[in-house]
Amino acid sequence: MDLVIDPLDKWVMEPFVYPATWKASDPLRQSCSLFLILTVGGALMYLSAAYLSWCLWFDRRLLKHKKILPNQVSREIWTSLSNIPMMSVPTVLMVLPELNGYSRLYDRVDEYGWGYFFFSWIFFILFTDCFIYWIHRWLHLPAIYARIHKPHHQWLVSTPFASHAFHWFDGFAQSSPYHIFPYLFPLHKGLYLCLFIFVNFWTVSIHDGVYLVPESLKWLVNGAAHHTDHHLYFTYNYGQFLTIWDRIGGSYRWPSPYSEGGGPLDEVERMEEKKKRVGEKGEEEAKTGEG
Repeated sequence: MDLVIDPLDKWVMEPFVYPATWKASDPLRQSCSLFLILTVGGALMYLSAAYLSWCLWFDRRLLKHKKILPNQVSREIWTSLSNIPMMSVPTVLMVLPELNGYSRLYDRVDEYGWGYFFFSWIFFILFTDCFIYWIHRWLHLPAIYARIHKPHHQWLVSTPFASHAFHWFDGFAQSSPYHIFPYLFPLHKGLYLCLFIFVNFWTVSIHDGVYLVPESLKWLVNGAAHHTDHHLYFTYNYGQFLTIWDRIGGSYRWPSPYSEGGGPLDEVERMEEKKKRVGEKGEEEAKTGEG
C-alpha cells in the first residue's frame, strides 16, 4: 500500500493537510491516509469500473426485467457509496501492519525470481477463491444472511452497480482474504496493487450480465452467468473466480444463461415478443372491426 500512500502524502497530504510536526510514522496519520485511499479510491474505482461496464457492455434491456426493482440503479449506487467508508474502517486495521513492514510484500522481482512472480498471482487467485467461497457460504447461514448478506440479494437481476452494493461487513468479510494473503506468502508490491484493481473490475464483471467466458473455460471460470444464477437461486455458485469449490462443496449449478433461452435477457426478449404479438393482434382486431 506504500506505493499509493507515499505519493499521496508527498504531493497532497503533507503540503496541504497534515501539520509539519505530524510524523509519517505516526499510526494515526497512517490510518487517516489509508482511510482516505480506501474510501475515496475505492469509490472512484467502483464508479469507474461499473460505469465503464454500463456504457460498453451492459445490455440495458435487462432493466425491463420483471425482477428489476424501482430505481434499482440509483439504489445500488447509494448502497455502495454509503457502505464503502464503513468497510474501510476495519480494512485500515488489516492494512496498517502491512504498511509498517509486518507483511511478506517485497519490492524487487529478483528477490524471489520471475517464476515465483507469475506463480504467486495464480496462487493468490486460488487461495482467495477458496476462502471467499467458505465465507460466502457462512454468509448464507440463516441467522447471518438475514442481518448481513440479504441486502446484496435484493438485486435479483443485477446491474454493474450492484457489484459493491452490500452491507459493509459483508464487503469486508469477503475482501479479507485479499489482505490476509500477503501476511502469509511473499507477494510483489506492484503485483499486489494490480491484483487489487483486477479484483474490483472482476467483481463488477460478474454482476453485469455479460457472458464473455470462452466456451472452453465455462466449466472452470465462475463468470457472470454463474453469478446470475447465484442471485436468482441463492444456494448455488458461491465462488468468486472459479467453480472448483462449488463442485467440492456440492453447490455447483450449470448456469441457466448458458442454456438456450434460460437467462434473464432471454426472459425479457420473450416478454417483448409477447407484447409485440398482443399489439399486432389488437391492430388486426381493430381493422376487422372497422371493416
